[in-house]
Amino acid sequence: MAQRRNGIRNRRQADRWKRKFERHRELERQLREAAPDILHSDNFILTKGHIQHGDMTVNQHCINVAKLSVAISDKLHIKCKKRELIRGALLHDYFLYDWHVGDARKPTNLHGFYHPGIALRNASKEYDLTPRERDIIEKHMWPLTLTKIPRCREAWIVTTADKWCSFLETIHYLHGHGKVETKGTRGN
Repeated sequence: MAQRRNGIRNRRQADRWKRKFERHRELERQLREAAPDILHSDNFILTKGHIQHGDMTVNQHCINVAKLSVAISDKLHIKCKKRELIRGALLHDYFLYDWHVGDARKPTNLHGFYHPGIALRNASKEYDLTPRERDIIEKHMWPLTLTKIPRCREAWIVTTADKWCSFLETIHYLHGHGKVETKGTRGN
């Protein structure tokens, strides 16, 4: 009898893991389909050389936020522009520097206030952004940036996903692999 229950439990566990794995693969596919240019760009790859929270790189943080944003919109049945949601989430922290190292131009204690504008400026130089993507990038730090209130569903979703991922990364519930040395990040 106990063997039978264990067999059922193991089958259920295997089915649950299989569903999780399939969902993960589906999220990965959606990201690759919506933003191959971003995922393969030199600057986005360079974000692997900067830590965001804990031991999570900026690159992996942005991917986590994009995946969670899609998952939130799907789970809550929020109609939105998925392509813009994904692209805005991937570019929301496109500030391209190590915010842990302060200098006169980028003081670390004010990073939370200034990096959305810097990310928007950097992303605008490389990509033709839609108004929704601009809104996502510029306003994802609300309520810290009180006057920058998200104006579209996609921006609200990314703002929420960013806060949740940041919290989990900061308490080390989501683990990263630390900085990855990429071409151009040596000595940083």
